[in-house]
Amino acid sequence: MHEYLDLDRYPLDQEGSAAWADLCATATAALAAEGMFDLENLLLPGVAETIAAEIAPIARTQSFEHRRRHNIYFRPSVPDLPPDHPALREVETIGHTVCADQIPDSTIMAIYRYPPLLRFLAATMGKPALHTMRDPLAKVNVMSYRNGEALNWHFDRSEFTVTLLLQAPDCGGDFHYRSNLRSESDPNYDGVARLLAGEDPEIRTRRLAPGTLNVFRGKNTPHRVSPVEGARDRMVTVFSYYEKPDVMFSDEERIGFYGRAT
Repeated sequence: MHEYLDLDRYPLDQEGSAAWADLCATATAALAAEGMFDLENLLLPGVAETIAAEIAPIARTQSFEHRRRHNIYFRPSVPDLPPDHPALREVETIGHTVCADQIPDSTIMAIYRYPPLLRFLAATMGKPALHTMRDPLAKVNVMSYRNGEALNWHFDRSEFTVTLLLQAPDCGGDFHYRSNLRSESDPNYDGVARLLAGEDPEIRTRRLAPGTLNVFRGKNTPHRVSPVEGARDRMVTVFSYYEKPDVMFSDEERIGFYGRAT
């Protein structure tokens, strides 16, 4: 991994060392305070561009276009809410997905499987261990957003999301989020409605540099990627890890996310 990752700055391969412990402590503190942490420029100079160039032809010709209208919950209804409640206001998401089975021998798949990365992520989250996914489509997705396309407001289903930005667009494509808008005991539907109406002053923007790994708790923190502007796509990899091994999506989930079951 030394040819791809800056392991001098981020000693993922030195588990148990003082430098590794310091890195874990810094990441854990940021996760607690902000709901996320970044390993900025984890990829060495030029690596993000090389990976993006490797995947771009597949993204342009073989990716699945995911175009849908949805509410922030990605659910057709919420039991506590009437259908016309402003917290259920619909938004549109448009993007293109390359699945793991389309890039089996790629650099990005090697990084995803790198054992020191899994152990580091588990340590920052206080997990005994994390495992790669067994699902041949879902374990790694490379998402690209073209001119005018965006990932709109939503809550994540999973506890955390791990992404690696490969390419930033000419303009737009910014990551917007609102920390801890809801909790397990308070859905804060009125707050969700204010967010969707553009009336929440606590929305924050994060601009990531290509090559940056981001770990984000999005279950109670809504987030979006603003529309991309220009000819240069926004390209980001999503790594899926779980506390238990051999996780698979159902055929229905694969068809919904990727347009195919196999």
